[in-house]
Amino acid sequence: MKRAVLVLLVAAALACAATADEKGMGTLAGTVLSPAGKPVADARVTSQGADGSHPQTTTTNAQGRFFFAQLVHGYYDVRAYHDGAWTDWKHNVEVNTGKQTEVKLQLPSPLKKSN
Repeated sequence: MKRAVLVLLVAAALACAATADEKGMGTLAGTVLSPAGKPVADARVTSQGADGSHPQTTTTNAQGRFFFAQLVHGYYDVRAYHDGAWTDWKHNVEVNTGKQTEVKLQLPSPLKKSN
């Protein structure tokens, strides 16, 4: 009887592990750069599903780095904002199970004002 229960528990654990792999998690990470190519601290970075679902926001660290951990395998759009300027969207960035996907987001040059 104990052996049958143990076998059943092991089978259930293996089934759960297989399900977790199917819906595996990955990380979207990257660097926000100034127009001159220098890392930008305290930039706001937004990530969302490629269909616009589940938006999330984080802030870059002192090295201009950001991380969105524990994302379900799939495609994401990401962009950054700092000091009145937005980067272009990076569309359809694939996040893979058990991997860290890297992106670079560069802020545009400031617009020159005409007199």
